[in-house]
Amino acid sequence: MKIFCIGRNYVDHAKELGNEVPSEPVIFMKPKSALLQSHTPFYYPEFTNELHAEAELVLRISKNGKYIQEKYASKYYNGITVGIDFTARDIQDELKSQGLPWEKAKAWDNSTVIGKWLDITPDLKKNDINFCLYKNKELVQQGNSEQMIFNFDKIVSYISNYFSLNIGDVIFTGTPAGVGECVVGDELEGFIEDESLFELSIK
Repeated sequence: MKIFCIGRNYVDHAKELGNEVPSEPVIFMKPKSALLQSHTPFYYPEFTNELHAEAELVLRISKNGKYIQEKYASKYYNGITVGIDFTARDIQDELKSQGLPWEKAKAWDNSTVIGKWLDITPDLKKNDINFCLYKNKELVQQGNSEQMIFNFDKIVSYISNYFSLNIGDVIFTGTPAGVGECVVGDELEGFIEDESLFELSIK
């Protein structure tokens, strides 16, 4: 299993972090150990003082592929959910200032949450999917797939030019504006449309 992530895929989020809007997808990866297993508590990592939760739509790869043409990309994923890419923002800012990779800030153990999968059906309007994140019952982040700079098919095709896609791989498709800090005791809940797909307590 590989965890692919797309950075800066929403204009407003890129701007809120002072980043340039990319001309092609920004790819980074996380190891399998980054995935928080179901029914496993999430503990605030001791190495950061600024933990941010980034809610994202996540795709499930259902077919092995390489060099996938964009017009065929939809045949390679069959599930969608909402997840969290946790970020140690203070660590990331320090690494970015030195021109260093982000792994310490993004890919640590249990830094990734994936909600319950929804099957992608032919009638699903993939360019009009609403998703959101609630913190302590208050809406803190919301987005729509139409706002993505690079859509699902473009992302799948682009990644496959560099990495083989295999059944069970997942792709985090980017986070919209509104990311914010979390503290111990916060309760997070992620939705696609009106369906709750995960609940998480920060210990």
